[in-house]
Amino acid sequence: MIHSLLGGSLLMPGLLTELLAGGSPQSENPLAPKTPHFPGKAKRVIFLFSTGGVSQMDTFDPKPKLIEMAERNGLGSINRPLLRPFWNFKPNPRCGTEVSDLFPHLRDVMDEVCLIRSMKCDHNEHFQATLGMHCGSITFKRPSMGSWVSYGLGTENQNLPSFIVLAPYLPYAGSQVWDSDFLPAVHQGTRVIPAAEPVQNLVRRSPSEKIQQRELGLLDELNREHLRSRETESPLAARIKSFETAFGMQREMPEVLDLSKETDATLKLYGLVRGSAQGFAWQCLVARRLAERGVRFIELIDVGSSNNWDAHDNLKGYEKLARNIDQPIAGLLRDLKSRGMLDDTLVVWTTEYGRTPWIDKPDGRGHHNFVFSSWMAGGGVKPGIVFGKSDEFGEHVAENEVHVHDFHATILHLLGFDHTRLTYRHGGRDYRLTDVHGNVVKGLLA
Repeated sequence: MIHSLLGGSLLMPGLLTELLAGGSPQSENPLAPKTPHFPGKAKRVIFLFSTGGVSQMDTFDPKPKLIEMAERNGLGSINRPLLRPFWNFKPNPRCGTEVSDLFPHLRDVMDEVCLIRSMKCDHNEHFQATLGMHCGSITFKRPSMGSWVSYGLGTENQNLPSFIVLAPYLPYAGSQVWDSDFLPAVHQGTRVIPAAEPVQNLVRRSPSEKIQQRELGLLDELNREHLRSRETESPLAARIKSFETAFGMQREMPEVLDLSKETDATLKLYGLVRGSAQGFAWQCLVARRLAERGVRFIELIDVGSSNNWDAHDNLKGYEKLARNIDQPIAGLLRDLKSRGMLDDTLVVWTTEYGRTPWIDKPDGRGHHNFVFSSWMAGGGVKPGIVFGKSDEFGEHVAENEVHVHDFHATILHLLGFDHTRLTYRHGGRDYRLTDVHGNVVKGLLA
């Protein structure tokens, strides 16, 4: 077999199936396209995550009563002075959804957006809440939502990973937020960064492609011989599959990241300067190109675990952060719609939790998990609506609470999954993204 690999022309991708044809469990491609439980409205997800806990009353949830009481030196429920929102709100001219002046571009596309003003999570610290939003658990590391989607749907493009994360900086909880944990390791997220080598070790080191094919073929057979006596070694099986995917990525990923053929009009739509590979505009445009090529779950993380939306004492820092994401996200929604992709692409924006209506430090707000705002667009959700309501100060949910588990259940439903049936056996029990909780929020569905 080794001789045939050294002397023949066996190519990757496709090597996994060719080498293992014969019906053993290892011969099945874990990333082959799969059929969900029922026809879903969405085929893929673009998940936009703003790190640090974005203040709901300064962005997507106007609070006139909070302004009034703060100007009268009113106190919040914990006897701290109330802090008025820093920015004015205006309605979208078509659907009437109010958004603050931090996001003028997003405000203009809210007729495509289903805004949720009644989100709630279970923890008010960054690490735990970030894990909860990504993995459904605040206490134990669990597979990321992107890994669950990869496990459930596979990928439409065998030359690219099914789950890609565009993250210039590590968020709270680091790479755990895109880890596959006990799911087969092939479903973990692949991180791409704006750099000379966006994907680590992707550039071919061998003198030629032909030599590389032979080297990988030999390495694959040796790895597979090692695996035959260690069939439960998920990391090793994933490593073998990763060589095949990496071979395809060497050809396809450079083309995905080459924006030179994008028109001036498209670059302007996103607010991206030609030749630039920096900022959220680059991430959003690359996300659209990945979605076009069959990647199932694409996550974009705007900033890392410092210099983010965690405004304890300086909400004015939001202006720079908002400029980074406002036009690019609006451009992404418009671009997807113009290409006929918004109908089957679910775009989600969220943060880990919100902020307090009272002062934490001068001109800042504290962590607050009892109510915050998130939104969805495309992929089968109702456009141009506001769902749920917080109380008059933005402290608690007043109507139609959407817990993170409900949020996850609804995303999976839009992809065609019953969240109670998308499970994986581990440690003697069946696990799922929503643990033992979660209900599909039918009021969000078109």
